Amino acid sequence: MGLEEKLPNGILLASLEGVVNWARKNSMWPATFGLACCAIEMMTSGGSRYDLARFGMERFSATPRQADLMIVAGRVTQKMAPVLRQIYDQMAEPRWVLAMGVCASSGGMFNNYAVVQGVDHIVPVDMYLPGCPPRPEMLLDAILKLHAKVQDEPINARRAQLREESGAKTEMIPSSVKYAKK
Repeated sequence: MGLEEKLPNGILLASLEGVVNWARKNSMWPATFGLACCAIEMMTSGGSRYDLARFGMERFSATPRQADLMIVAGRVTQKMAPVLRQIYDQMAEPRWVLAMGVCASSGGMFNNYAVVQGVDHIVPVDMYLPGCPPRPEMLLDAILKLHAKVQDEPINARRAQLREESGAKTEMIPSSVKYAKK
């Protein structure tokens, strides 16, 4: 007699990690950080034509404490870098970052002293979305790829990665100290 015959109908077996990752994947709430023309395309993806609601993401958070996905859309200036880091630090773990557009990914055509040459100098980026500006379809594709990444991620991977990066220190460096002008 196999396992299927022993279990009553309506019982579902799953690993805890699989259930937790499924819940994380299907309940991402983005914190928008729209700085330039990419923000318009990001707002369009929340409309009825592209419908982010089908992924459980219809609620764009106005506060970082209720968000777990930061979508950085557009160029980040040196003056906005500490603000971006502060918002990222206020987000609860686990958190993910999507760099939307070539300006957020690498500074784009703005190769000067005022624009940060890639948001990955400020916060760790999980997904890069190229384009100038990227279309809403491209944003939806990047979100689906991020969902696949979250689904396959071990539960404690983020905590172990943070400990490894900080050298097992529990002390946090304030963003104002980390990005002070030299």
